[in-house]
Amino acid sequence: MNIMGKRNWFFIISGIIALACIISLATTGLKTGIEFSSGSILNITFNNPVDKSALRQELDKAGYKGALIQTAGNESRDFIIRLPALDDAAKIALVNDLQASLGDFKENEFDKISAMIASETSRNAAIAVVIAVVAMLLYIAWAFRRMPSPFHFGVCAIAGLVFDTLLALGIFSILGGILGWEINLMFITGVLAVIGYSINNTIIVFDRIRENVSRGISADFAVVVNRSIVETLGRSFNTSLTTLFTLFALLLFVGASIQNFVVVLIIGVLAGIFSSTCISPGLLVTWQKRELSKKVRAGAEAARVRS
Repeated sequence: MNIMGKRNWFFIISGIIALACIISLATTGLKTGIEFSSGSILNITFNNPVDKSALRQELDKAGYKGALIQTAGNESRDFIIRLPALDDAAKIALVNDLQASLGDFKENEFDKISAMIASETSRNAAIAVVIAVVAMLLYIAWAFRRMPSPFHFGVCAIAGLVFDTLLALGIFSILGGILGWEINLMFITGVLAVIGYSINNTIIVFDRIRENVSRGISADFAVVVNRSIVETLGRSFNTSLTTLFTLFALLLFVGASIQNFVVVLIIGVLAGIFSSTCISPGLLVTWQKRELSKKVRAGAEAARVRS
């Protein structure tokens, strides 16, 4: 399996995917939940089956045409309604109107997030992601300090994480435009989990590269990296496959409460297989070969000057 021999094709594929995600984010954007944009969320369970379109009509009559309705659990009884920020009087009036027209229901949850809290949550989420990425970059550079250009290992690993995260953002942008999916704190939790999981596969590949370099398998760095990927491919695939089994079970049986978290992890696991075997090692080979070529040219130039 000459994976590194096809690294330019992998770069082209990942570039096209990344560009599509960027275009989607620029044109559609991300629909933010109340944790990031302020508002109210009402989680209810009707005693009798209710059609989603009927619920939509009643919300429109009440003056909430922009409300987002999601089904949860039993699709004809359980609903999550996202609304503008409601005070106590507006919330009571809405509940009374819905019960009068559609029947009694149980109120499972009602949350209200102010604009100030939403702004603070967005800032803290961004800080958490940046701190995690910087900490990983510094640790990887230190862990591979005995290798030539250890900083390259850290940067290439982070490049794979950026691809995984960008893919998750792009897909959620598309889902937001088509299905109205919103990002919330579970989404941020999922992104942080993806960062930790994906870097684990990359570190395993890089660690095998370090072992094979010390064993002197080949003078060609690309050969060493390719062999290291092949040796760890089975382990990475089996681990990811068993993780996906668990995630799909959670998505099917737990439902909407952790939907964003599970979907982000599924995207991250699938993207992580690609980035840890094709993107990060490929970038490392390209970078190291370029540095070696520079050294060879510099040595030749110095020899020419001396002569």
